[in-house]
Amino acid sequence: MMVAHSLRGEVFGPAQRLHGATFVVDATFVAADLDESGIVVDIGRASEQLKAVLADLTYRNLDDVESLAGVNTSTEVLARLVADRLADAAHQGLLGRPADELSGIEVTLRESHIAWASYQRPL
Repeated sequence: MMVAHSLRGEVFGPAQRLHGATFVVDATFVAADLDESGIVVDIGRASEQLKAVLADLTYRNLDDVESLAGVNTSTEVLARLVADRLADAAHQGLLGRPADELSGIEVTLRESHIAWASYQRPL
């Protein structure tokens, strides 16, 4: 996912100015057990849903996205947004397994091999 954005707060130093960020987005789905096919979720469906939830963010200046107005789009906030959208997809049955059979989702956004953040949420 490639985005542009600026961050508010002195803690962000020069990232307070408009800048670009490229993230590799990983989604991990958690279940207490494998289903009858021996999987947690269908990887193909999960990949499709991940692509869908990123579609309106990729190649955008997040400062201009109306739904993110007033939101400090830190890596952690973006990971939470993606996790919440994937949770919605799970509750809609779009992952090939009922959401009540999943216990959680973890989304990691990696900017490099030394800079990343993750967000975990229950389902």
